[in-house]
Amino acid sequence: MDTLRALPSVHQLLEAPEASAMIASHGRPLVRFAVQRVIDEERRTGAIAQPDARWSAIERVIQELRRPRLRPVVNATGVILHTNLGRAPLAPAAAEAAAAIAGRYSTLEFDPQTGRRGRRHDLAADLLRHLSGAEGAAVVNNCAAAVLLMLTALAKGKEVIVARGELVEIGGGFRMPDVMRLSGARMVEVGTTNRTRAEDYAAAITPRTAVIMKVHASNFQVIGFTETVELKDLATIARQHQLLLLHDLGSGALLETAAYGLAEEPRIQDSLLSGADLVACSADKLLGGPQAGLLLGSAALVDRVMKHPLARAVRVDKMTLAALIATLDLYLTQSIAGLPIWEMLGASAESIAARARAWLSRLTERGALAEIVAAESTVGGGSLPGERLPTTALAITPRRRGAADLLRRLREHEPPVIGRIVEERVLLDPRTVLPGEDDVIVEAVIAALA
Repeated sequence: MDTLRALPSVHQLLEAPEASAMIASHGRPLVRFAVQRVIDEERRTGAIAQPDARWSAIERVIQELRRPRLRPVVNATGVILHTNLGRAPLAPAAAEAAAAIAGRYSTLEFDPQTGRRGRRHDLAADLLRHLSGAEGAAVVNNCAAAVLLMLTALAKGKEVIVARGELVEIGGGFRMPDVMRLSGARMVEVGTTNRTRAEDYAAAITPRTAVIMKVHASNFQVIGFTETVELKDLATIARQHQLLLLHDLGSGALLETAAYGLAEEPRIQDSLLSGADLVACSADKLLGGPQAGLLLGSAALVDRVMKHPLARAVRVDKMTLAALIATLDLYLTQSIAGLPIWEMLGASAESIAARARAWLSRLTERGALAEIVAAESTVGGGSLPGERLPTTALAITPRRRGAADLLRRLREHEPPVIGRIVEERVLLDPRTVLPGEDDVIVEAVIAALA
């Protein structure tokens, strides 16, 4: 008890010169909270700290609270659409557009020509219609929301036929059957995991059926003895029975992936031409834009869906729309070089290898041991599963501790550098490292090996 009497009061500490400097930087309420936290801990443990140690502890509490949890990292994993790292990095033009609109009032829901209220989902509609050939278009906050919204608005209380092999689960345990159940639609599974035929769909149709749903298997492959029904054939069945055909396309490509040496990924315009009434897809995957969900297809259906009360709950903000419009403008003007994702997909083997050699040269000059190895990049983000892109990576074999410890040290750098482990070596892939981040790679490796 005598020891605890030596504890200064919160008021005494807040009046100290050390506190004045902190208050000027962080504000009195936060400093008071940190002081109280540290004093409470000393009282609880009975360990009275020296003044310098106490002020250091107070500063640590403040810095921990103020440390941004969302901050930039360097993606050296070789996974282009890394969901955990934010999927597609925005084009500079899109990032600038979002920043420009963030601190200003805007025409988000205002039509300057009429002086009346406008609709935010109309802002990108003209560009989306032009680029995809869709009759109608709208934007919500992600693809899952787009799917949930269209099923709720168009199939609640009715049957939706879907192939058993398309009942996917995406990242975070998000399952398509759960989405359909939440929408109020009754899911009718047809076919088997590996084989579904047109007659399976036709045999499942009842007077209660409203929709045939096709879900693109964007994050897995079934190989071997398989059979699926093409979208155009499903469109024929849907027309014959006066049903709607909805397509959860997933990745939302506007460009031909085959031109980049990859497997054929269905494009938005291909789905519409094949007869889908509504297509739902992501904007932050192969489109290369911000997180958003796109709804494209029949103008009457888009309008009906967007009038549903749920549409307000899944609407996008002004910064997302600004970034999306700027991204779409790059497609409009065929300025594909401005889109980081397509730059990464199309990067030549020579340019990647040259970059890896430059890293190695700089590291060798500073005494670090590393080597160049052949490796593979992946598309990621639920796009083109199983596809591999040849790359050249920097490989580091730690002399002390292990690869996991080195990876941790790289993550602790500021900004964090995220790599991967292959055969007890840490690999850093230049394909996914953005221009201007080479110095960070070199400094992070040097610091991690120290």
